[in-house]
Amino acid sequence: MQITTQAVPGSVSIALAGSGGSGVMTAGTILLAAAAKTGAYGLMVRTSGPQIRGGEAAALLRLGPRSITSLDDGFDLLLAIDWHNVSRFADEIVLGPRSVLIGDMDEAGVPDIFKATGARYEALNMKKMAKAIPGSWINMIALGVAGRMAGLPLIYLQDAVREAWKTPATLEANLEAVAAGAESATGIALHLAQSANPMAQLQAGVQSAGPRWMISGNEATGLGAIRGGVRFVAAYPITPATEVLEWLAPKLVEAGGTLLQAEDELASINMIIGASYGGVPSLTATSGPGLALMTEAIGLAVASEVPIVVVDVMRGGPSTGIPAKSEQSDLSFAVSGLHGDAPRLVVAPNSIADCLRATQWAVHLAEALQAPAIVLSDQFLGQSRAIVDRPAEAEQGATRIRAEANAPDYKRYRDTPSGVSPMAIPGTEGVSYTADGLEHSEVGIPSSQSRDHGMQLDKRQRKLDLHDYGPYWADIEGDGDAVVITFGSASGPVREAIARANAEGMSLRLISLRLLAPAQPAAMSAALQGAAHVMVVEQNHGAQLYRYLRAWYDFPVRPVSFHRPGPLPLRPGELVNALRAWRNGK
Repeated sequence: MQITTQAVPGSVSIALAGSGGSGVMTAGTILLAAAAKTGAYGLMVRTSGPQIRGGEAAALLRLGPRSITSLDDGFDLLLAIDWHNVSRFADEIVLGPRSVLIGDMDEAGVPDIFKATGARYEALNMKKMAKAIPGSWINMIALGVAGRMAGLPLIYLQDAVREAWKTPATLEANLEAVAAGAESATGIALHLAQSANPMAQLQAGVQSAGPRWMISGNEATGLGAIRGGVRFVAAYPITPATEVLEWLAPKLVEAGGTLLQAEDELASINMIIGASYGGVPSLTATSGPGLALMTEAIGLAVASEVPIVVVDVMRGGPSTGIPAKSEQSDLSFAVSGLHGDAPRLVVAPNSIADCLRATQWAVHLAEALQAPAIVLSDQFLGQSRAIVDRPAEAEQGATRIRAEANAPDYKRYRDTPSGVSPMAIPGTEGVSYTADGLEHSEVGIPSSQSRDHGMQLDKRQRKLDLHDYGPYWADIEGDGDAVVITFGSASGPVREAIARANAEGMSLRLISLRLLAPAQPAAMSAALQGAAHVMVVEQNHGAQLYRYLRAWYDFPVRPVSFHRPGPLPLRPGELVNALRAWRNGK
């Protein structure tokens, strides 16, 4: 792939790589924290081999003076602590003649696949430098090298180490290691500055800003759940959703809630249905294989009208697939994967920061509409960490309509105009009812009568269709007659690609969908007003979003599809090329 002009002027792309346990993720996280101290924005994407633990690992960073939601087309620096299987990342770590390779002199030679890129190689004695400072770690040498080459002041690098360090006895040694690494990179950094490499220019474009957060999508999801009112979580650990649970475990207790690690996904989904039936907003987090196991129970939540939230942090599939890589391939399953006519809510955050508000919104929707809500995050959003502007506090959302004690003529599943009927909490006097998966009458008595079945099907669909979802259903940007529709983590590279294309004279409009189900025909029609061209962009093999949109929406013109699967993330440059070809009619 040819590296194209950046849409984030002065941004820096750095890859830190090595074998599992070499500390590249720690070094990358600290480098991101140091960049935050300068006032910069940044993104760190984690990538590893199929082993998840052990094997090869890499921290892919992009730093810059403006908000960053996508990796760039290529990398300015690849620093390898060792070369053990790092060549497996060659497709992810794209290098070119202006890139720099750094490796240890004592390690085996640079893999041929990286040499072929024309990148300049510099060897450093990182292991010997670390051994010369008793108690220091080689990844702190690497941190100093990368930080110096990014133009970050040593004081910020060392401050970030102090804040992250958990072993006081070795802190001073590793502060010294950071300084030694920075000093060893001085000559290389000067060479980069002379060649106008953007890494040495990072600070020049940084502007003062308001409060920033450094957060991952999984952490933001957990915070959104708590802010939404979730007070019970049951889940079984699964990559890449586990960090949602790890973050929530202590935080939920502080908020007065409970988290329980279930024995499997079947248990976890049934536990949250039970807790929500008891009146407590509840959530589980999983990935594709776990979501597949939960489908029968989600159908139970649809039929019994019990609000729950299921966070699906998507990964490559099918089956076990590619656990540590991202892909938007659960969409079809999320919107139509249940047996029977089973309407449900499907919400997709479109950035790391948006994981907070989208999850909070999903909780509010589930509670207000007494329906299951699926939050479609993915590995890119969930496990990546970013420096973001502090998200604004969301307005207080709707809450569950509850039945009052001794309500006259109480019918749990009354066929109301809105489709929403008051829900009695077990133990409330005079309003007991039966809730199970069988079709039922308005009272809740199991029924196989056509009239009852038709009434309840209409009721469950109507409450989702009639709800006013407001402007948050999608982000709509620009006013060109060529429209790009996307969702989720694809929104970041699409946004940057559109910015680059607009700079070339194209006039493009973006629709980044947040509410995938139920479909919003009226809102989409308004968003497409004046559109003469439509492209749908997504990261999966089967064009799932394209096919879903064609099924539910009328388009003013026949849309075209740009889709490819993971595990490689979508890049702005490849999308710009696709947009050029599309607009030129090729």
